[in-house]
Amino acid sequence: MKVYTEKKIQNVLNLHKLWLKNDKEGLCANLSDANLKSANLRDADLSNADLSNADLSFADLSFANLSDANLKNADLDFSCWPLWCGSLTVKTDNKLKVQLLYHIISIIGTDFFTDEQVNFANTFHRIPEVKELKK
Repeated sequence: MKVYTEKKIQNVLNLHKLWLKNDKEGLCANLSDANLKSANLRDADLSNADLSNADLSFADLSFANLSDANLKNADLDFSCWPLWCGSLTVKTDNKLKVQLLYHIISIIGTDFFTDEQVNFANTFHRIPEVKELKK
């Protein structure tokens, strides 16, 4: 796993901003396989960035723009997920889909979801630590 200092992360984000503006000096952010544990990515524009297989556990993604970002196989445990339109088109894998659905069903209640959806949410990788959802 690639290790990034706060300064290196900021450099990658600055180059990514230029790339998003079609500046020849810019570069699309490739943070795949990066150790970003506890990283401060608050307000970061990560649209179209590759964060696949990254360790984003405990990362602050508040207000981050994740539009079309690749988060497949990324670890987002204990991270702060941005709940705004900038995360609606993020590319994820089933692990994150299950994790998000589990949280949503836990808050709203199982009555609003099908058995199939509740069963899918119960494949959450942290089920041994939390209760299984019941219809």
